[in-house]
Order: sequence, then C-alpha cells, then structure tokens
Amino acid sequence: MPLLRSDYDPPFFFKNGHLSTIYSGLVRKVDGVVQERERLPLPDGDFLDLDWSPSPKPTSRAIVLLHGLEGNAQRAYISGSAKAFNAAGFDACAVNFRGCSGETNRTYRSYHSGATEDLEAVIHRILKTRSYSEIYIKGFSLGGNMALKFLGEERKVPPEIKGAVAISVPCQLHSSLKQLLTFKNALYARRFKKHLIQKLRAKQRLFPEKISDADIKNVITLKDFDDIYTSRAHGFKDALDYYEQCSSLQFLPNINIPTLIINAANDSFLGPECYPFKEAEENANLYLEVPKYGGHVGFYGSGNTYYTEKRAINFLSSLK
Repeated sequence: MPLLRSDYDPPFFFKNGHLSTIYSGLVRKVDGVVQERERLPLPDGDFLDLDWSPSPKPTSRAIVLLHGLEGNAQRAYISGSAKAFNAAGFDACAVNFRGCSGETNRTYRSYHSGATEDLEAVIHRILKTRSYSEIYIKGFSLGGNMALKFLGEERKVPPEIKGAVAISVPCQLHSSLKQLLTFKNALYARRFKKHLIQKLRAKQRLFPEKISDADIKNVITLKDFDDIYTSRAHGFKDALDYYEQCSSLQFLPNINIPTLIINAANDSFLGPECYPFKEAEENANLYLEVPKYGGHVGFYGSGNTYYTEKRAINFLSSLK
C-alpha cells in the first residue's frame, strides 16, 4: 500500500521527540485498568505471565499486547492500550515476556526481538482456552518487531488473527542499535543497560557456570550485552547474527493480513532502514504511517488517550 498520510499534530511541547518519549515513558499514568494474571507454562519448563483485562461487555474480539525492551504489562503504553481497547469492546491480553513480570524466569534464555516461538505459544493458548472469533496483535518497539516477524515467517497464521498494529518498530535491529549508541541517545542507552545488567546478575545467580563476573564487567554498550548474553543464550553466533536473523524488515513482504506500522519521523531510536517505505508500497497488506512527531512510543493525546491507541482501534475495527 502507498504511504498513509498522518494527521497527528500534538501540542507544541510534544512536538519535541525526546520530551514526548520521556513524558510517555516516565510520567504518564493510566488508572482504571484491572488485570487478572494467567500463567502460561512453556514447553521448555519456563513460563510467561499474561495479564488479562476484560471488555465491560461479552465480546468475541481480543487484542494481544506486546511490550518493548525491559517493559511489562503495567507500563502506561500497555495499560493505556488495554483501557482503550476494553472501552471499544475488546478483551486485552497483555503479555509479559520471560523475566518481565516481576519474577526471574527459570531458564538460561530470556526474551529477545525475534522470539516468535513465545508469541506462538500465547496465540495457541488463547485459541485452545478461549472462544474468540477475532484476534488482533499490537506490539511496541521490540514487541512490534516480534509481531511483524511472527506474521511474516513461514508459518500458517491462524485464521482467527485478523490484523495487527506495530508502533515505533526497529524493523532493522542493527540500524536501531547504531542510533542507540549515539550521543543523543546516551541517557536512554544507559537506562536500558542498567536494567539489563540487573537482569543479568539475577540470571548469574541461577546459572553461575554460564555467566561470569568478567562477562558482566565487559558489558559496556548494548551491543556488548547482545554479544555476551543475548546471542549465547538464544543460539546466535554474535550480536550481528542476532540482528540479521531477527530483524522484521526481511519478513514484511510475506505478511498477508492487514498490518499497520506507525513510526514517527522524529523517533531517535530508529535509523533510516527502520522505515519500510519500499516494503509497504509492494505489499497490499502492509500500511505505513510516518507522523512528523511522536518520538519513541510517545504519541501524546488529549484526555490521556494516545493517538496510536485511537488509530489502532480505528484501523482494526475497519477491517470487518
């Protein structure tokens, strides 16, 4: 599909990409979402925690929400989406990736941008235990990359999955990593690294034979983390091999259900390769919207309902 025109025009303060990113990530609060946790056992002995919030009325529609790097189901961008979708008549299933629900996961491996086997397990569980006729997926950042990769891989997507939305997606992971390593993103990279090191120390206590103090000391940048832990724990040769295999960009031509990508032009986390103009033009099922503003997952909206929350509901509801 051709590039979609965006009418997103936030107040002046939120036209600054960094301010919208920081406000949305650290300041925004969402009240009134009641979540009920369901534990999903995984085939390798690990688990995922799913936080469900129901629509006020019985419904046959569900939205699966996927968070970003070091996020969880309680982050404002997830709870805000759940609240908006609940009000629109969708049940919401907010997935906590391995180790992100407040409890260290059991295995040496964790989560990463391309771990679509875990998303597949979630979808299978929903189809097996619940009776939705329509299931949709909405992913943010890392979770958006996972959703797009899942839809474009060589698998038969269940017919109940009718559409998807991906927000602030690093479609080319190495391109995004290079941006995160620049000076303009130093504060974000430092924050991500701090949380990842905390997770790595917790993992070391469970697997001291696999993670040494020297390993942790050698994590200077986010790429180092992926070289030292992500690649080793998940079967990749190194960080670059991980980025190459798991970037969703290469899978976009194969997506065959309606899918909307919204990446802000002023998202400091995304490099040029993260804007899939060519892929959208050549795939009738792929819609790309590039608002001038929004930062990284920072699409502020009045009444504490974000632009991408309204946009996702409108897009998915229009697929009927």
